[in-house]
Amino acid sequence: MIYGAIFPLWRAAAGETWDDYTRHAFVEGLGDGTLPRKAFLRYLVQDYVFLIHFSRAWALAVTKAETPEEMRACAATVHALLDEELHLHIKTCAAKGIPEEQLFAAREAPQNLAYTRYVLDAGHSGDFLDLMAALAPCVLGYGEIGTRLAAEAGQTPYADWIATYAGADYQHTCREVGTLIDAATARRLGEAPESSPRWPRLCARFEMATRLEVDFWGMGLSA
Repeated sequence: MIYGAIFPLWRAAAGETWDDYTRHAFVEGLGDGTLPRKAFLRYLVQDYVFLIHFSRAWALAVTKAETPEEMRACAATVHALLDEELHLHIKTCAAKGIPEEQLFAAREAPQNLAYTRYVLDAGHSGDFLDLMAALAPCVLGYGEIGTRLAAEAGQTPYADWIATYAGADYQHTCREVGTLIDAATARRLGEAPESSPRWPRLCARFEMATRLEVDFWGMGLSA
């Protein structure tokens, strides 16, 4: 999926790390149904905690924004995370006897801690674009993964997960985030962002967040 003009440039700059993330053994196991259920549940619990911190990062983006349009887009993403995406985690875990209170209180895995604090630090120590570069691999990568798996996957017990990220609501969020990143980049770096001295740093932030996504899948498989 494209999701704007800047995302494909960042994705290309990440090189093989992007494929390591989007075609990880965990992801392929979701598609063909071979992923152990224990690994999926460990991932879901950790991803619930991750999305709580991710929501905080998007709320931080509201304070880093420079226009009302940026503020509205970031606030809408917080809503999408807390009121839409988390439902999958809550519903699936509740069916296994894990209530939301237990999810919220779950102890963070080191990979989770490293990733979420990296993203929050990008926002606290950098500006709006630094934060967007750290946030983008998760939001847009899941949209790309969901779309591919929806087209390729056969019978799998993880069809609900795939449908969430391939679905119209999540894909709309991805397109909106791609548009937000494009406009924010043009506003701050001009029409030739790749010539800006800031460009390598933004690509590096995106690539590091992608590496942390790879580690997050690995954490799930370690269950």
